[in-house]
Amino acid sequence: MARSPLAGRRKVTFRLHAEKDTEVYVAGTFNGWNPKQKKLRYRDGVHEATLMLPKGRHEYKFITDGVWQIDPECPDWTPNGLGSLNSVIVVE
Repeated sequence: MARSPLAGRRKVTFRLHAEKDTEVYVAGTFNGWNPKQKKLRYRDGVHEATLMLPKGRHEYKFITDGVWQIDPECPDWTPNGLGSLNSVIVVE
């Protein structure tokens, strides 16, 4: 029996409070830091996207109207070697 490509992955929801007409994406180690791959959808006052991520440690940032930023609600950050920080999430 073939193993599902989603085996060992968990749903992770990324949320960012921003104005309705703001364009928001999420990029990180889980998508090769592609700033246009995953756009968050605006709903009920929040931009949101749910991804299936493999178990492990992932670094990420939001891109809001072309500006990279950390997740203000994430308590875990790490230096990224570019003079700024990345948000960190651990998927178990």
